[in-house]
Amino acid sequence: MTELTRWQPFREMRRMHSMLDRLMDQSFFGPGLDGDGYSTLIPVDVYQTDDEVSIKATVPGLKAEDIHISVTGDTLSISGESKSEHEEEGREYFVRERRMGSFSRSMTLPVGVDGDKATADFEDGILTITLPKVEAEKPKMISVKTVKAKK
Repeated sequence: MTELTRWQPFREMRRMHSMLDRLMDQSFFGPGLDGDGYSTLIPVDVYQTDDEVSIKATVPGLKAEDIHISVTGDTLSISGESKSEHEEEGREYFVRERRMGSFSRSMTLPVGVDGDKATADFEDGILTITLPKVEAEKPKMISVKTVKAKK
């Protein structure tokens, strides 16, 4: 036996409105995707200790001189370019997923850092950036003293 459901036009309109909101929130291609649906953002891990903020970014296939890093205030920017291979005559690709060209990634850091003392290491396609925290951002330990009560 089939159950009848009452049609509620306003509920349908709210559902369509919600779907359009989600579509607009994700923008036309979604965050970090180019027109072909490939990600243009480099993946990163950002973490902090008491003394520093560290960023690990995956940038395979590049050389250290192809990567540019800058710190302006509390914003870290990583950019670079992977050089494309020259096309060979007579080659017909079945799958071509490796992306060539420029990339960039900027992020707001969780605390103030000293960009002048930053270091960056690059090994096996992993970029590690270490940014010392500014003195004001480091936690200060305050000792608690016991005070004897006066009688």
